[in-house]
Amino acid sequence: MESSEGIPVPLPQLRLDELLDELQARLDAARGTRDRVHRLLEAVLSVGRELDLRQVLRRITQEAAVLVDARYAALGVIAPDGKRLSDFLTAGVSEADIAAIGHYPEGHGILGELIRNPRPLRLPKISEHPSSYGFPAHHPPMNTFLGVPIRVRDEVFGNLYLTEKRGGALFDEEDESVLSTLAVAAGVAIDNARLYEESQRRQRWLQANAEITYALLSGSPRENALGLIAERAREIMVASLAVVAVPTSDHETLAVELAIGDRTREHHGLVLPVRGTFMGAAFTSGAPVVSANVAEDVRATAGPARFAGLGPAVAVPIGSGAGIRGVVLLARPAGETVFSTKETELLLAFAGQAAVAMELADRRSDTEQIALLKDRDRIARDLHDLAIQRLFATGMTLQSATRFIERPEGAERVEGAIKDLDETIKIIRSTIFGLRNHDESGGPGGRGLRSRVVHEVGEAAGVLGFAPAVRMEGLLDTRVPGAVADQVMAVLSEALSNVARHARAERAEVSVRTDGAVVALTVTDDGVGIPPGVHRSGLRNLAERADQLGGSLSLTAPRGGGTTLTWEVPLPPD
Repeated sequence: MESSEGIPVPLPQLRLDELLDELQARLDAARGTRDRVHRLLEAVLSVGRELDLRQVLRRITQEAAVLVDARYAALGVIAPDGKRLSDFLTAGVSEADIAAIGHYPEGHGILGELIRNPRPLRLPKISEHPSSYGFPAHHPPMNTFLGVPIRVRDEVFGNLYLTEKRGGALFDEEDESVLSTLAVAAGVAIDNARLYEESQRRQRWLQANAEITYALLSGSPRENALGLIAERAREIMVASLAVVAVPTSDHETLAVELAIGDRTREHHGLVLPVRGTFMGAAFTSGAPVVSANVAEDVRATAGPARFAGLGPAVAVPIGSGAGIRGVVLLARPAGETVFSTKETELLLAFAGQAAVAMELADRRSDTEQIALLKDRDRIARDLHDLAIQRLFATGMTLQSATRFIERPEGAERVEGAIKDLDETIKIIRSTIFGLRNHDESGGPGGRGLRSRVVHEVGEAAGVLGFAPAVRMEGLLDTRVPGAVADQVMAVLSEALSNVARHARAERAEVSVRTDGAVVALTVTDDGVGIPPGVHRSGLRNLAERADQLGGSLSLTAPRGGGTTLTWEVPLPPD
């Protein structure tokens, strides 16, 4: 055998060159495999370092493209229903291209093939597969394809999609093997990130529970506690709307107590029937109720339109059994992920803990109320046994002493002092009645008529510029029914308002008294009286209120000037 120059080449030398070339090729292949293994190990380590789930998914997508030398990569997260994609991350596609393409894919065509059949899939040309639907406008051209599923324990979490291997080559078995190995590591990293997120979420729930418990046990009003429940639940569950509804007295309807977030105006003041409604279902069943699209859920579409633009929703009871105190509803924007079972379980536990805190706060309030009533009984007993007896004895002594007073002026003064003592005894007795018969169930807000009168007069002081004197006699809290007490308060409010607007008074006195047969309200001021031409619609309303109850309204002018309004109605028999 000769060379190109005509020089003979020994046959063993030719075989040696071939062997050396083959050895070099194998060394290059081994070096390439070594480098690829190193890149795979680096990718696994890189993915495993992240704890934020979003960052983990993004890193997996980027590393997959590098490992198999693909121009484009994507990771699709499968929705809880297992039929579509709920999230889609890309690598290699510019933001301009994404904006031009429009809505992310939901899992049709080739992407849906991997959802339906979660096993590796290699294609030399995407368009030749029977499931291919083609690409939308402005989509980059893609031919070669490699897809592998990502499993988290026994669950198929999502799929990795690689297209367009650089250099025009096809994806081979080694690419599939490398990508499948990365998918296994990705499953572990995703599981760790999800566990970390869950632990963080549990920590936030615990902090929220502690905040609500502290607020309730430190005396914060009930509406503030409900507001905290709604706000913290909305923040932790990443919802755009939170609504809290509480049962009415008949437990047949739910009244919306508050709404926080988007579209709250449509919910304020809403009263919903328990039967056939979304929140009512959670109230009656005592269990969570989930909807994938609350805007189209027949249980939520009754009444005014209030869920437009919203999608996934969940409603959970606050409490359990006979102790359900209300329902909290959370909703996310349309297109967001449905509330998962784990999320719902955590929300239900949070609402249950909040209900326990509310129960403890009520028990504490009851204990404090009992202690207050016992203290009132003691004060009433001391007033009756000590103060009244001494005043009565003093009055008797003065009365017996008047016959020894020779001058009429002295006798008149003593008689006046005796009358003052009698008046003082009446006031103390009225106070004793109030202390012993304080009815916390009467009237709005759980207050008796006495405390309501005091509160109303105190509120009026800021408008009048002075504090009116208050005098109360009789069993106002126990003898005056709630409906009559409401009328008394309405008349008192209107009367004080008239004094503030028209009387130009410097002093005023409010007297409320009952002898068991009638209740009378008297409001006296030292102002200019009722000038001619003043609109009297307010006084007509007061007179009509009295007529409806069989009573009367009178206006008189005291000797020293001003006006005295007396509103008196009979009380129903015991």
